Amino acid sequence: MIVYNETIKIDEAIHQEWLDWMKQEHLPNVMATGKFTEHRVCRLLHDDDDGGVTYAIQYFSPDMETFQQYQREHAALLQRSHMERYRDRYVAFRTLMEMV
Repeated sequence: MIVYNETIKIDEAIHQEWLDWMKQEHLPNVMATGKFTEHRVCRLLHDDDDGGVTYAIQYFSPDMETFQQYQREHAALLQRSHMERYRDRYVAFRTLMEMV
């Protein structure tokens, strides 16, 4: 099982609108690709002095080949929609893990 993790720190002033958009639009669009079997949304429990709210979103893919298909066929478009909507209001980094 491959775990694709996106850690996103979003401006506190818009984090609830962002979370609603993620749950109603972005996450269903990612799952509709058929490349992930499930996902989780987690909020980090530390307070940041700079006013951001940090979330970790994990997507579970059955194997590396399926994840790579997602990267080739879907990732750029989905990431672009997020970037255009929330430009300059977030920072993000991605990690790829294997469950052992």
